[in-house]
Amino acid sequence: MTEKTAREKPWLIRTYSGHSSAAESNKLYRTNLTKGQTGLSIAFDLPTQTGYDSDHPLAKGEVGKVGVPVCHIGDMMTLFDGIPLEKMNTSMTINAPAAWLLSLYIAAAEKQGAARSSLNGTTQNDIIKEYLSRGTYIFAPQPSLRLTSDVIAFTYREVPKWNPMNVCSYHLQEAGATPEQELAFALATSIAVLDTVRPVVPTADFEQVVSRISFFVNAGIRFVTELCKMRAFTELWDEICRERYGITDEKARRFRYGVQVNSLGLTEQQPENNVYRIILEMLAVVLSKNARARAVQLPAWNEALGLPRPWDQQWSLRLQQIVAYETDLLEFGDIFDGSTEIAAKVEALKTQAREELKRIDDMGGAVAAVESSYMKQKLVESNARRIGSIESGDQIVVGVNKWTETEPSPLTTGDGSIMTVDPKSEAEQIERLKAFRASRDQAAVTKAIADLKSAASEGRNIMEPSITAAHAGVTGGEWAHTLREVFGEYRAPTGVARAAAQVKGEKMSTVRDAVAAVSAKLGRRVKMLVGKPGLDGHSNGAEQIAVRARDAGMEVVYEGIRLTPAQIVNAALEEGVHVVGLSILSGSHVPLVTEVLERMKAAGLGDIPVIAGGIIPPEDEKTLLAAGCARIYTPKDYDITAIMGDIVALLGKKAA
Repeated sequence: MTEKTAREKPWLIRTYSGHSSAAESNKLYRTNLTKGQTGLSIAFDLPTQTGYDSDHPLAKGEVGKVGVPVCHIGDMMTLFDGIPLEKMNTSMTINAPAAWLLSLYIAAAEKQGAARSSLNGTTQNDIIKEYLSRGTYIFAPQPSLRLTSDVIAFTYREVPKWNPMNVCSYHLQEAGATPEQELAFALATSIAVLDTVRPVVPTADFEQVVSRISFFVNAGIRFVTELCKMRAFTELWDEICRERYGITDEKARRFRYGVQVNSLGLTEQQPENNVYRIILEMLAVVLSKNARARAVQLPAWNEALGLPRPWDQQWSLRLQQIVAYETDLLEFGDIFDGSTEIAAKVEALKTQAREELKRIDDMGGAVAAVESSYMKQKLVESNARRIGSIESGDQIVVGVNKWTETEPSPLTTGDGSIMTVDPKSEAEQIERLKAFRASRDQAAVTKAIADLKSAASEGRNIMEPSITAAHAGVTGGEWAHTLREVFGEYRAPTGVARAAAQVKGEKMSTVRDAVAAVSAKLGRRVKMLVGKPGLDGHSNGAEQIAVRARDAGMEVVYEGIRLTPAQIVNAALEEGVHVVGLSILSGSHVPLVTEVLERMKAAGLGDIPVIAGGIIPPEDEKTLLAAGCARIYTPKDYDITAIMGDIVALLGKKAA
């Protein structure tokens, strides 16, 4: 009989949160901490993540929507008011401006009287996956890796308990990655980072640098495969550290990771079923002791409907606590050691991941695989296969393509069933920002910006100048603008041009025939513009619409993410399109779609139908339809071929 081991300490229990303002988010954090949350995971809004202040034109409609706006040290101090940073473990999802937000965090801690060396937490600082899936990059790969290297080279000495680099495969799975791709693409990214930082730190310190690299992963519904993926991750990482980098200390080679389980699989239909999906996905990362997560954050059951309420977040928190404290999970060793099924699957995943890693290595590594569009194209294709299998019924999603009959859910009815951000919060944030700027010592700001620019231009580490700039009152927009002047900006390949979907079947044949018939009536091929207005970089849906529209026989214009309504309307005019499709998942759909509609009318394009897709609550759907939107599609509309048929029918009526 196996002896029970001493009960282990649970993983860090977090919720990923932030919205509206620093003050509102601070209230939420303090409440969650009193409910038993043991760490913080900060969601920043899109302007903060892409290096714009709240009053920048591109920030319109985006302030406080998917996270908290943090423009300067005043916001950061408000965010953590009453939360002693020397005692907190804080994860910050920030990426491109990670050096800046970490500088603000350090400056805020110093204002609290805490030593840098006492700080404990993680910056999500994986820029490679931003080019592939999430879209909040600013600079090209090389200067972005240089900034990551600066953060790592600074923190291992000055903030030794901090994880400066969080290789993030989470969003790769959200973009359609298979387990093998998630393993290979994430490990290729970690290699690119370590190869960049190795020459800039003393050889004797490199083992310490490697020991601070962490990962942030995804766990999907196929939880046995996901569990095996995590065991494969731990073994492959140990292998890379030993064989590529010569790391001899076993502890320094440990695969240290946090996780948020899959949001991609959360359904708008029968959303209460998501609770079961979330618990199964969580088990994949906590059951196997040898590959157990160090920190877990769970989405709320209703995130496919909109922003979760505090009660919804509490439900996810309680789920973690029940598994951690009520079950006997933490009293045993690894319950999968010796399983031939598990061992065989782990080996198969490792073999396929090594093959993919070699392909990437042969083309010059992760950066080359981004710049050539190889990795992005592969993700677009694998996501197309995933969606196609759901449409065909080969992959069953309960309540979506099977057993769709349902009773009305009392959880989703009535006022306040989801949380909404008050539109006034954006104006209030802008007023606070203006007041902060007016109160600064402008001479100190000017000097700090000049010193930052010099450090960036001369190749010096930008962390100390950034911390000085934070203390001086420099804003995030000013910091990013300074570096944009030095490094320039970048637009990543979309992966759409060469992606192959080739959907077969009678339904697609019917749509292709309809496209041909409508094109004949119009006198030229049906042409569709797929646009991503605002700062939302989650382009997976837009990419799949673009690929499927092309597969249906349409001509497609897709120029990637982060376009202004003016740019989209100008493209519609220049390209002579027949329909405009807008994809927005950040909650800013009402102001942005409305502006596109107004600009279309002003440009004489009011007769061209505009359709919109995203996480759009029913009330907002009514508002957009009343404003002139021709169609609204939400996550419940999973059948993309049916959407294509609907769009062609709409154009057919206009052409008649």
